[in-house]
Parts: sequence; structure tokens; C-alpha cells
Amino acid sequence: MDTALKRFKAEFFKALAHPGRIRIIECLRSGEKTVGEIQAYLVEEPASASQHLALLRAKGIVEGRKSGTSVHYHVRDPKIFDLLDIAREIFNAHLVDTREMLSQLADEELSVSRANAADQ
Repeated sequence: MDTALKRFKAEFFKALAHPGRIRIIECLRSGEKTVGEIQAYLVEEPASASQHLALLRAKGIVEGRKSGTSVHYHVRDPKIFDLLDIAREIFNAHLVDTREMLSQLADEELSVSRANAADQ
């Protein structure tokens, strides 16, 4: 059972491991969209929208609803947005840490430069 859960988690995160798929999910945050609307949102790579949607659908992350000749997609479980929001918070925390570290390095380099200039 534990192995099945770990496998499920790994496959789930693998499905999210592409910027285009994350963008599709973010696009669906505001509600159901057609493939055409999703393709328009993915300006950089609209041709791959169908492939990304197929993978997200296969992993149970999005669902499609056929209406005439259009398919309307929505996120199956809105908790995915909470997951993406938490990931953004973690990323932002790392950015803050990185900025602080870079600031400290810059201060140290400035101190060394000043010390070297004073020695000359």
C-alpha cells in the first residue's frame, strides 16, 4: 500500500513537471476553458496544448466535457490550486534567502575591495 501511494505521488508530480502543464492548470484557475482558449493562453507553445491536456487528463488532474465540437476542460480537484500556491510560497521563500545571501556576498566583496584599496 505504501509503495502504491509513493508511486501515485511520483506520477502525479511528474505530470506537473512541465511549465506548459502548470500554465494550463493556472489558466483553468478562473474556470472551464476550451482547447482553443487554452492554446491562446499558451502563447509560447500552443501546438503542445493537446498533448499536455491528454497527459493531465490521463493522470486525473483535468477532465474534459464535450459540447458539440468543442471540449471544455476543468481541473478535477480545486485543491491543486492550493498545491500550486504553496509551491509559489516555497519558491518565494527561497528567493528571499537567495537575495539575502547575495546581499551578504556583495557586502563582503565591497569590504574586501575597500580593505585592498586601503592597503595600496
